[in-house]
Amino acid sequence: MELFSKQTLDFLFENRFNDSRIWFEEHKNTYQETVFAPLHDLSEALAPTVLQIDPKLTTAPRVDKTICRIRRDTRFSHDKSLYRDNMWIIFKRGKMHGTEVPGIYFEISQHGFEYGCGFYHASPAYMNLLREKIIGGDRDFQKAQKALAAHPAFQIVGERYKRPRFSEYPEPLRQWLEQREISVIAQSKDFPLLFSDRLAGFLQAELKRLAPVYQFFLKVAQEYNAASIK
Repeated sequence: MELFSKQTLDFLFENRFNDSRIWFEEHKNTYQETVFAPLHDLSEALAPTVLQIDPKLTTAPRVDKTICRIRRDTRFSHDKSLYRDNMWIIFKRGKMHGTEVPGIYFEISQHGFEYGCGFYHASPAYMNLLREKIIGGDRDFQKAQKALAAHPAFQIVGERYKRPRFSEYPEPLRQWLEQREISVIAQSKDFPLLFSDRLAGFLQAELKRLAPVYQFFLKVAQEYNAASIK
């Protein structure tokens, strides 16, 4: 099953370049065929895999459930462009835009594609608890660290402290501890893969490898959220 094509990225580029409601409405059928339909089908294809990782994830292949809107929310942004030139799928517990739990995601853009898990905005309190678990030798963290080390395509990303705060710890731990926000992602410019019928199977295998990282993030989130409501 081929999902995305060059036409997918061409549409995203042209739509953002024109940045016009009128242009979008005139080309809405192209959006449905080349952007929405592939995202819908990929969301369906990945659903069984992500439910094995976390049975409580939202997997409905709909906009604002797992598929992002192509229209940007500009209320709190200096960039008032109407349309985005990237699109993504995200699997989360609860609301798509919630920040209290991690998500598993896939994104496409003119630069290629990326996939991974983590937080859009992790709170300082969550990160403090995560660091406590890491320093305390949490077993689920050790599984996550082992999974990450075994698959170097995955990298820890997010804003880091400008000045080191955990210099006394070995570098493998500092990679986690120095993060102010955290996600683990892999990036690819393999357009032949993106445009092929191999993409869904590739992502299914990759997300299974990433499962221990997501499960560690989720464990910390559950403890943090439970403590927050006491």
